[in-house]
Amino acid sequence: MSNNNYLKVYAKSFNWAGFFLPKKTYTKCSSLYDFCRTIDNLADEIGNLEIKKKNLSDFKEKFNNKDFDNSTIKNMWQLIDDHKISIEIVNDLFDGAESDLKENIKMNSKKDLLIYSYKVAGTVGLMMAKILNVKNKEALKSAIDLGIAMQLTNISRDVIEDSKNNRYYIANDFDSIVKTIKLADLFYESSFASIKQIPLSFRFSILVARRVYREIGHKILNKRNIENYKESGKIYITNFGKIVQTFFSIIDLLRLSWTNDKYHLREKEHLLIKEEINLDERF
Repeated sequence: MSNNNYLKVYAKSFNWAGFFLPKKTYTKCSSLYDFCRTIDNLADEIGNLEIKKKNLSDFKEKFNNKDFDNSTIKNMWQLIDDHKISIEIVNDLFDGAESDLKENIKMNSKKDLLIYSYKVAGTVGLMMAKILNVKNKEALKSAIDLGIAMQLTNISRDVIEDSKNNRYYIANDFDSIVKTIKLADLFYESSFASIKQIPLSFRFSILVARRVYREIGHKILNKRNIENYKESGKIYITNFGKIVQTFFSIIDLLRLSWTNDKYHLREKEHLLIKEEINLDERF
């Protein structure tokens, strides 16, 4: 595995936010993202389904066997050991990627959508929070929420592209897209107050990432119908848009000082996830 920085190549929004992190912490977050993105690439690469299953299985086996000749695996195990990241979280991430390796994918309920979003992205939010030294349980729940919110945004943005690959995480119509973005907004809302629990030197970066990614959903809503949505192609935030959202993040940083962070707002949705996954074991 090469040492390409996937954080920069694949996640411009995260890379923008990472600019505001201390260099050492940014390097750790980049190592986490390299690992997660490697798994994602193995599930999403073009090719024979059985070969993709084998490639992902081989990588998982190398990870479990601590194949430190692979720098991505070595760096991930270092994070696990240094920050006491539960191996169950990593297993959830692998499960999410494996669930994408089917000829046809169709989510049949909100519960299915939330469990999938937790596995492929809520796990990343939780591991990121561990790296940022978050200890509070309610704050860790909200870190999951930010990951879920971002995944729901991704799903809303990629409906047409996913349908070409027989992946129907939500229905292929604008009403379903709007509904999913509104659900994402609830999770973005839930993620806000707990950012107070993140050490101050890391806080602003997370606020920026949250703002920039949430804006993708708002841009989608502005398309107003499926025809405009299809014609727009890949929806993203321009550099100027990121500057605007960064300015709003300064306001968010000030707002945090008088925000009540005692209660987790998405407990009902977490109960749906807990029907299949014991989240308490992951904290």
